[in-house]
Amino acid sequence: MSESGVNDLRSRTAVVTGGAGGIGAACAKALAERGVTVTVADIDEVGAKTVAEEIGGKAWALDLLDVAALESLQLETDILVNNAGVQNISEIAEFPPEKFRSMMALMVEAPFLLIRAALPHMYRNEFGRVINISSIHGLRASPFKVAYVTAKHALEGLSKVTALEGGPHGVTSNCVNPGYVRTPLVTKQIADQARTHGIPEDQVVSDILLKESAVKRLVGPEEVGSLVAWLASPAAGMVTGASYTMDGGWSAR
Repeated sequence: MSESGVNDLRSRTAVVTGGAGGIGAACAKALAERGVTVTVADIDEVGAKTVAEEIGGKAWALDLLDVAALESLQLETDILVNNAGVQNISEIAEFPPEKFRSMMALMVEAPFLLIRAALPHMYRNEFGRVINISSIHGLRASPFKVAYVTAKHALEGLSKVTALEGGPHGVTSNCVNPGYVRTPLVTKQIADQARTHGIPEDQVVSDILLKESAVKRLVGPEEVGSLVAWLASPAAGMVTGASYTMDGGWSAR
């Protein structure tokens, strides 16, 4: 089989959550470039439509915090990219309980419900790709990020169970674990960390975000998108239950 053949995704469909910007938009674009018809799902309907129009896909205005509405969902897609997420910086003693619950709903319960909704279609077609945008914080912890670290660790477990159940049906499930990616979410984190630690933002980047990284730069969203597209391809059919770090060597220590 040719290299183009093992990476061929023409005729496949995908849903990318949080697809209106950042990593999600990069994933949607990377999949579309390989022939996938992508549904860009986001609470930001205008942003979703903008990305969808750019890549020849579809927009889906979706509030993932309305988990009750997801319980009866039937999702006919070949590829599911669970990407939507938020961050909140605070020490545990000051962390708002309602914020903790909403972050669990967005980054654990919603992915579970979307996977649950998508698997019957994937099983029928004996092909499926579940790709969960985790984080290096799905494998390592940092202070002041209790909800995010907890949610991403839970997502890792969800991904592995999906891999074990989906394997006999041609469905793979993997996590992508970026370090700090050049997105608006990280820009906000930098500001939050600066406020929490009482230091300038450039010092947050050098002394906190990239302190342990061998490669001293932020990850590009397009780099994450490229890895996601490969994981979705036929070439990655034996890759499942894995967690792919893309952190500039931070977790190698």
